[in-house]
Amino acid sequence: MHSSPLVVVMGISGVGKSAVGHELADRFGVEYADGDDFHSEANIAKMSAGTPLTDDDRWPWLEKIGQWLAVHGADGGVISCSALRRVYRDVLTDAAPRTQFLHLTGDHDLIRSRMEGRDHFMPLSLLESQEKTLEPLQDDERGWAFDITPPPDVIVAEFVERAGLDQEDVR
Repeated sequence: MHSSPLVVVMGISGVGKSAVGHELADRFGVEYADGDDFHSEANIAKMSAGTPLTDDDRWPWLEKIGQWLAVHGADGGVISCSALRRVYRDVLTDAAPRTQFLHLTGDHDLIRSRMEGRDHFMPLSLLESQEKTLEPLQDDERGWAFDITPPPDVIVAEFVERAGLDQEDVR
């Protein structure tokens, strides 16, 4: 018997992590969580003011997400989290080793237009900071990058194929 997927939908703000995450979780009947909900009020205030988070701001947040992944390790789950740097992703995989990453990537102008059209605490002014911080998945990490142009269901179907998952994997 196979386990349900344990996935972090990652990428910079505005790439559609929540939409793809919900789609993937619904497909496998597992819990979805939004990594933004794990931020402290201080982190949200800082980002809302246009100030990028430091690593010291991020560690407690990443530890909470890692704990969520560890709790869902056996039954599976999907969580959205920027996971911009390798060291951040290592915190998550140290907590839950079978975690896979679905990295959403896209054109700067498309992401900018998406951010302009939504109500979210992350201001457009932090887009470039996130782009500079982002370290793409490395060959030894369990995950794949996907362009954000197709709709979420198409991205999820491609992830499921690449990850070798299918509906029989659901408990």
